[in-house]
Amino acid sequence: MDDIHYREYKILLRPERFFDPHQFEVYWHKLGQIAPEFKVGVTTNKDGFKRQVREVLFYDTPDYDLYRNAFILRKRTFYTDGWPEPEHELTLKFRHPELAVAAAVDVVPHLSGKADIKFKEELLPLKDSLGGMRSLYSHNCVLLSPGIVLDAGLERITSVFPELAEHCPADKAATIALVNNLPVEEVQVNVGSFDFGHGLEAKATIAVWRDRATESSIIGEFAFQAKFDRYDALHAKALTRSEEFFRAAQTQAPEWVKLGATKTALVYNFGKQLVASHEG
Repeated sequence: MDDIHYREYKILLRPERFFDPHQFEVYWHKLGQIAPEFKVGVTTNKDGFKRQVREVLFYDTPDYDLYRNAFILRKRTFYTDGWPEPEHELTLKFRHPELAVAAAVDVVPHLSGKADIKFKEELLPLKDSLGGMRSLYSHNCVLLSPGIVLDAGLERITSVFPELAEHCPADKAATIALVNNLPVEEVQVNVGSFDFGHGLEAKATIAVWRDRATESSIIGEFAFQAKFDRYDALHAKALTRSEEFFRAAQTQAPEWVKLGATKTALVYNFGKQLVASHEG
């Protein structure tokens, strides 16, 4: 439970840069120019710019009790040729800047069926300057079409995830609803991968989130994620190379970078005052 098996590097991108679909390719080309400086191998997938559409919905109490206590409850539906697929993902995520705190939270559900448990280190830029790096630790549980009625209330959610009751001191009778009544449309390309040497490889994606009601862009994101068996077995040179590239992707393409938040934080603060959270 408390072993990190993923390292995901994320950079938020200015939504105004994505004024047409070709911008996915423009930004990837820019990254391809930066990578050789750090001896990073770049592979573009055969269908790397095929756009995938998903609906992303965040649920919380009216007082945002989950988010204020470092939990995120998200439903994600995939679309094929404009039609929603019958299966969807339900994710409960506990995200915190302290490794020990995140590791101690048990997100295993009390529910029959397969649960995919992931413990990640998420690398983000500094909130107020380019070229830096900070960590959030994320304990995730992903369920496939679990049949949970999300608007049934917090008590139903805590019956599936008992850890919520311990770490989220909210009224069990509280209702659960779509955060800010904001359905997010995510357009993503699984564009390719990076090779940092010594067996450290990462899959790369570029995505843009839009307000489904107005089709206006909320935020973009570039991310690359490495999966491994043991964190302490990662090669030091490969880790350094990945971090140097991550910093350079900020400083050498500053016109693309949006500092100061996470995608989730932007949804929670959509048109409102800032909501306190543990996201640093």
